[in-house]
Amino acid sequence: MMKHLFIGLCALALLSLISPRLLVPAQAAAVETRSEGPLSYDISKEVTLSGTVSSVLSKPAKGMLMGSHILLSTPTGPVDASLGGFALLGKGAVPVAAGQQVEVTGVMKTIKDKQVFLTRTVKVGGEVYTIRNEHGFALSPQARERAGRKSTGEVL
Repeated sequence: MMKHLFIGLCALALLSLISPRLLVPAQAAAVETRSEGPLSYDISKEVTLSGTVSSVLSKPAKGMLMGSHILLSTPTGPVDASLGGFALLGKGAVPVAAGQQVEVTGVMKTIKDKQVFLTRTVKVGGEVYTIRNEHGFALSPQARERAGRKSTGEVL
């Protein structure tokens, strides 16, 4: 009985020494794959586009990413600018309407064989609205409000 227990403990100790070394490359590959996915956001690849809003979609049309969108007419052609689920909601919502001139900053992606612009900031009428953080995550109305308080020095 003691011999079987000793063998089992030795096998467990050996596995615990080997396993972390086997998992590290697999985990690193998984992280690399995620960082290059269709919804990944690389701030170093950001561009700013200027255009006229042709329409505002508070709900996506079939085949679009979830969340709101603005369709822009730009000098290089139409652009589907994804605003995420919160940009048109709550305090600090982006006040955008068809016919307005806007500047959007973000990253162009191809998702399901369609080009979509993942928008991080929208400039409307001289005011800049941040709707995603630097990692591409959509900011809720509460997060936008907290960020506004921090930037003005207001006590939270």
